Amino acid sequence: MDLNLLQHYWWLLLCVLGGLLVFLLFVQGGQSLLYTVGKTRKERDLLVNTLGHKWEYTFTTLVVFGGAFFASFPLFYSTSFGGAYVVWMLLLFCFVLQAVSFEYRNKPRNFLGSKTYEVFLMINGFAAPILLGAAVATFFTGSPFRIGEMNRVEWMTPWRGLDALGVFTNYLLAFAVFFLARTQAALYFILNIGNDAIQARSRRQVVYNAVPFVVFFLLFLGFIFGGEGYAVSETGKVELVKYKYFHNFIEMPWNAVLFLSGVASVLYGIIRTVIAPQWRKGVWFTGAGTVATVIGLLVLAGFNDTAFYPSSTDPDSSLTIRNASSSLYTLKVMSWVSLVIPFVAAYIWYAWRSMTRRPMDTKELEEAENRY
Repeated sequence: MDLNLLQHYWWLLLCVLGGLLVFLLFVQGGQSLLYTVGKTRKERDLLVNTLGHKWEYTFTTLVVFGGAFFASFPLFYSTSFGGAYVVWMLLLFCFVLQAVSFEYRNKPRNFLGSKTYEVFLMINGFAAPILLGAAVATFFTGSPFRIGEMNRVEWMTPWRGLDALGVFTNYLLAFAVFFLARTQAALYFILNIGNDAIQARSRRQVVYNAVPFVVFFLLFLGFIFGGEGYAVSETGKVELVKYKYFHNFIEMPWNAVLFLSGVASVLYGIIRTVIAPQWRKGVWFTGAGTVATVIGLLVLAGFNDTAFYPSSTDPDSSLTIRNASSSLYTLKVMSWVSLVIPFVAAYIWYAWRSMTRRPMDTKELEEAENRY
């Protein structure tokens, strides 16, 4: 295992974690639909409790994603988390609101009232996917930073990450992630809630949110494939190259197949749900397709001599999987540890299936000992 192989291996692992994280954002999407799909208190109880069984997966995956980045590519961690800290603090605050809301929404005599906690859940549902989408978009559009001596990071604006809101392309991916999360939430409700009214409203929400998702995602692909990308030359110099990400797409056919298969799976899950009223398993196809698509997208950003975290103000400060990675020894040790990942994934799958063996209805909710 040489350093180059391990650097690519760990970037690929991060791509997988990123794909899982984007899929699990259906929890946030469901929270944003709380009052759209749930018209009564009992219906909202069903929605909150079916999401409550899954919200920890999203938060845990986010923490693991950040931890894996810190261990494998520490220079990115110090650059992004240290420079664009306003965005990450806002994201953390959103998840704190979510955790508190699930814990206290149905507690007796809570002085804020259940509606206040539902508003907190909706804040997390709207803000988290948009913030994460904008943050990931900077992998393609760049951020204003400079790396000095001893890897000292200098952020070139006072906005500390909010400068990403000044780049139009970032909005495209941010809203694509947001509407995808809502689409998958509606599909998840169709699968996991045994209530006719919620089923009907959820099927309408699949259409209402899938259309803008497809539009925003295609526009984002058009901008990055038709624009310039940050390429790394043999000498290590970073320069803007026209159609760089499209060249990556063509020059890595295995990744193109993975990406297109993922897109096809997402579209299949959406379209079949819309045209087949009795079919309820769309979320499995869109979920698997989302993971594959995000992996393919992040591979485009990091492989094939590409800067995965480009500097828009000083291109030579851009981060690549070579100059931002940990040492050979650290990557080797972590690679052995990573062999337990399939066992952890198998346990998560078993626990997930055990909790969603049958759709949740009002009767089951009333009999539950632990209610959110």
